[in-house]
Amino acid sequence: MNTLGKNLPPLASLLPFEAAARLESFSKAADELHITQAAVSRQIRGLEDNLGVKLFYRRNRAVFLTQEGRELGQVVSHALHSISDGAAGLRASTDHRRVVLLCQLCEAFYWLMPRLSTFHQQYPHIEIQVVTSTRPLTEFNDHFDVALQSTRRASGAHPLMFTASDEVFPVCSPAYLSAVQPLALSALRTHTFLHHSAAPPHLMEWGEWLQVFGQVLAVDARSATFDSYPLMLQAAVEGHGIAMGWRRTASRLIESGALVRPCAETVHLPEAISVYRQQGTGPRSEVVALLAWLEAQLQGDG
Repeated sequence: MNTLGKNLPPLASLLPFEAAARLESFSKAADELHITQAAVSRQIRGLEDNLGVKLFYRRNRAVFLTQEGRELGQVVSHALHSISDGAAGLRASTDHRRVVLLCQLCEAFYWLMPRLSTFHQQYPHIEIQVVTSTRPLTEFNDHFDVALQSTRRASGAHPLMFTASDEVFPVCSPAYLSAVQPLALSALRTHTFLHHSAAPPHLMEWGEWLQVFGQVLAVDARSATFDSYPLMLQAAVEGHGIAMGWRRTASRLIESGALVRPCAETVHLPEAISVYRQQGTGPRSEVVALLAWLEAQLQGDG
């Protein structure tokens, strides 16, 4: 017959007792556990009643361990630390299989998520935790293993693993244009330009793109500005104007017919995307696998 349940004292009282025994103070134990001193006192009183022995001498506002309290304190401390170590070991085992991939929101939404299932099929034992940020790598303070971001963004001391190309061209809703495509660059000036704004800027914008072809963005051009690239793309889908589209993030919208390329011109950027590894971390096999998969995916559709 299993007598463990009958012999164990109230488990809820063990953590308050361990803290009070270690600190020899009910108030300090309460502060450490973020509960009231009355709650600590009540739990220990219940433990004493259950065991039938005094665990503390109470003198004015001070408490002191009895011999029985000291002996139980050692047993409980050892047991709780053993449980804590076992739990930490299990978490470490789980964390070892997890890889945190930091990605810009647009790339995560339009490029990564449609193909991430192929990674899971190839590496079913590795858990990918995708974290997105609209800020540069230098402003991300949480842990990551691998980061994918635009090359022109600040990366600090994180080591660069590889770069990948992309290309930039205008996109708009097929319903937006009534003119016959392709549209001449000189004819763009009569349309609404959709802009993406970031500080500092890191994506090729209309002014820079037009300069490649000897064109200038008119000062009085109709425009709308968005602080989110996915929102700008959605504005283009909804027919608000013509946006700068990056092939990796706009291609699926083009394939689905939600967007079209109104102009034939495109700008190829050989090192548009950069992939980094967390500074100071070792080359875990799970991280190496993700890096190899990312490089194959990025080069494969480059």
